[in-house]
Amino acid sequence: MKSPWGCALAAVGAVVVVGIIIAVSLMSMYNGLVTKSQAIDAQWAQVETQYQRRFDLIPNLVNSVKGMMKQEQAVFDAIAQARTQYGSATTVDAKAVAAGQVESALGRLLAIVENYPELKSSQNVTTLMDELAGTENRISVERQRYNELVKDYNTQIKTFPTNMLAGMFGFTEKQYFQSVSGAAQPPKVEL
Repeated sequence: MKSPWGCALAAVGAVVVVGIIIAVSLMSMYNGLVTKSQAIDAQWAQVETQYQRRFDLIPNLVNSVKGMMKQEQAVFDAIAQARTQYGSATTVDAKAVAAGQVESALGRLLAIVENYPELKSSQNVTTLMDELAGTENRISVERQRYNELVKDYNTQIKTFPTNMLAGMFGFTEKQYFQSVSGAAQPPKVEL
């Protein structure tokens, strides 16, 4: 025969074990959300690193082309303005819009270079264009990775039971990187 103290002790032990299991599960969910949020921030830093690489290459390309093409000052001004706007942007969305403006201006510059045989034949311009093409590929890959991490994180904070914990601790949905409107249209170059 079991004593009443033995039964009570077994019940308390069971409640403690269940409480520990729940606490460990909650800690695991919380730590998972923190880890994914940090991974998104780190991946955005990778995107920005590639943007910076692009921004470092653009002035060299512009200077290489500028001396040969005084009449294309508007394109050079657009590139400079877009770089300035990116530098002053403070949110992911604002940076994405500014990066889109850089891409548009850069696209116009590259189209101009393609239309001038003397520029295309310049080794310096060709090398810089190859560097920019490689950088654009890196940017595309980093953006894709960023969006994949955002998708995983957003899915996790919206699924049960993590959604309750996410709401309690202020984990909110992250924004995907989206191209700016008109990005699918090729730049128009009037010579």
